[in-house]
Amino acid sequence: MRKTDWLLVGGDTILGREICDLVEEQKLPVRLTLAASRAEEHVLAAPEEEDDDITVMHALDRTLVEAADVVLLAGAREANERAVALARQAAARPALVDLTGQFEDLPESRLRAPLLESAEMAAEPETIHTLAHPAAVALARLVALLHAKRRVVRVVATVFEPVSQQGRAGIDELHNQTLSLLNFREVPQEVFGAQVSFNLLPRYGRGAPHALSEAAGRIEKHLATLCGARGIPLPSVRLIQAPVFHGYCLNVWVEFEKRPPVRVLEELLEEAGIEIRRADAEPASNVSVGGQVGLAVSDIVEDHAAAQAAWFWLVFDNLRSHAEAALLTAGLLARGREAR
Repeated sequence: MRKTDWLLVGGDTILGREICDLVEEQKLPVRLTLAASRAEEHVLAAPEEEDDDITVMHALDRTLVEAADVVLLAGAREANERAVALARQAAARPALVDLTGQFEDLPESRLRAPLLESAEMAAEPETIHTLAHPAAVALARLVALLHAKRRVVRVVATVFEPVSQQGRAGIDELHNQTLSLLNFREVPQEVFGAQVSFNLLPRYGRGAPHALSEAAGRIEKHLATLCGARGIPLPSVRLIQAPVFHGYCLNVWVEFEKRPPVRVLEELLEEAGIEIRRADAEPASNVSVGGQVGLAVSDIVEDHAAAQAAWFWLVFDNLRSHAEAALLTAGLLARGREAR
């Protein structure tokens, strides 16, 4: 199989690292070039572990973009915008995959969730393929699988967000807040504007550069698109900031037209490729799914106050799931580009 050339803008981000790891683990036929998220010159990215290799991050320039079949946009805003501008000037325009949502409001943006799509993606030169929010994809997939076997009437979900959705800055702030609290020092609040460590938040503090409601709005918007296209009920969602580094946890309430037994629900999800943790196994958690691709469900219980409803505990690694979606999308677009 011929190797294709992919350019990853933001190879120095935590999401970029996940993409690099997946490309290597899955032995994809890809030549992956890394461009730094912000730097204008070549950068040596310091290894995070002692046995890690030092990685070269290239300066983002016209030559890199023109040589790429696919450009993955996972960097800072300025770097992503520069990559898009260079791609539009290229004679053979590369396919563009937006992992950040930065370009999703543009007319040429198309929302993508490859695990929910059956058709090949056309690599139109002008299109920016924006990946759907990972929580929206996971929830839509759960509802779609259930609805296909047992008609679903209503869905309500509480979504617990990890700090890694704010990138390295979010991880560092939770780490530093925890250390400060244990040492009776003032906690830093530059990212969340409030104490996240040992805490749950329905919104960020006033000093935060971003609002939690922005992320909630993206999840709701993407769910409307994903569910509407598949004719499945639109879930009601409440987003809560959790004091965890990685991994989404969703507490999902599903009302059926006629609720099947828990055993049947477990079997139909398992047949669809969902990892099911039954009562005799460790429950699904953000720790237990770390580094895994795919969804895990455990502790499905009947709602004793609603005869046709059941609760589902849905968990997945947000970084790995988003990286997987990026690679699936890029692979489909690369094949579509070859077919042009």
